[in-house]
Amino acid sequence: MSHDHHAHGHHHAHAPASFGRAFAIGIALNTAYVIAEAVYGVLAHSLSLLSDAGHNFGDVLSLGVAWLAASLGRRAPGGRYTYGLRGSSILAALSNAVVLLVVTGGLAWAAVLRLMHPEPSAGVTIMAVAAGGIAVNAVTAWMFASGAKDDVNIRAAFTHMASDALVALGVVIAGGLILLTGWTWLDPVVSLIIGGVIIMGTWSLTRESLDLALHAVPSAVDREGVRAYLSALPGVSEVHDLHIWGMSTTETALTAHLVRPETTLDDHFLHEACHELRARFKIHHATLQLEQGGDAHPCALAADDVV
Repeated sequence: MSHDHHAHGHHHAHAPASFGRAFAIGIALNTAYVIAEAVYGVLAHSLSLLSDAGHNFGDVLSLGVAWLAASLGRRAPGGRYTYGLRGSSILAALSNAVVLLVVTGGLAWAAVLRLMHPEPSAGVTIMAVAAGGIAVNAVTAWMFASGAKDDVNIRAAFTHMASDALVALGVVIAGGLILLTGWTWLDPVVSLIIGGVIIMGTWSLTRESLDLALHAVPSAVDREGVRAYLSALPGVSEVHDLHIWGMSTTETALTAHLVRPETTLDDHFLHEACHELRARFKIHHATLQLEQGGDAHPCALAADDVV
């Protein structure tokens, strides 16, 4: 018996919703705030303000990269890019996470040096500038809140802005304590705490975006559940060469070989299988190959350890 290599089922998804306006407003607000925070950080000799300014500058860059990736992801497939440029959103999420971790490490080192050689800081200036950061970051985070659930790229933007608002609140508290106590060491300590908050907030995003870049099964997809569903389809005796990966931060693809000994070309079967994969598992692009499973022509990709 021969394999039915031309029998494929496809289900295409629409591109993710555009957050162009949110990106534009967020970049403008945060750029203005970073400039103000850096200037007053120098004037006030505040490492916590400079630390937060450096982090916010990283967020401005990350918002720009995320915006570019979201725009590229909506381009139609063509030429050598048969999936379009959807994968750019994965690269954006990963690069943003790495940049944040690197910047945070540099600022943490600066804080350690300041602890060893304390300098006076202007508490009132720290509090006033950081209070402005609470408003800027909270507004920006709110604009991305609706897309944070389903898109790692948008969630990265939302998480950064929301954590920045909390960090700015911490800086305000530090400024107040410096005024009350005169403890100059509080400034670098708060800077270190900021670094810890950033790392905790970024680590899961780093791991998830790295998984997507390495074509791991997206965390929201139950791989064994998918295999069980495909195995239970009418006439299917075996499922092999099953691959599930993220085409972008919002779209998932699947390929699999289904052995159906009594198979014939069945568009209805393929259509229903792809429809259920989308409805049950949020798999947007499925390609299914039907095989009869004859001993004369065994599938070279049947073993799980063969790619």
